[in-house]
Amino acid sequence: MPPAPERTEPTAAERLSRNLALAATLALLLLCLAWELWLAPTGRGTLAVKALPLLPAIAGLWRYRLYTYRWVALGVWLYVLEGLVRATSDAGRGQWLALAEVVLGIVVFTACTAQIRQRLAAAKAA
Repeated sequence: MPPAPERTEPTAAERLSRNLALAATLALLLLCLAWELWLAPTGRGTLAVKALPLLPAIAGLWRYRLYTYRWVALGVWLYVLEGLVRATSDAGRGQWLALAEVVLGIVVFTACTAQIRQRLAAAKAA
């Protein structure tokens, strides 16, 4: 039996989960920056540094790095937790921004988890 040819192109489902993870992570990055710098800043905007861990994530997600999908799927829960805390403690615009952070965090987690599962299933089948 000849060896299976190596895949060089992602499947449509892998492209979809990657694009969703990438778009949601970028949206989360922009939300964090806009929230802390312009929309509802707390203090001098120093909380905007919370967006820094998302910068290397964007590059890794773009390049289909499985390791990046794994750590983003774990690390995004910090943003979800912050959003939940601020959704219950802030009022007005801050509360709505916090809820958006929670939704984006869950979308990022779901897309990253789908990517991981698809890639591991493909590796197991090969």
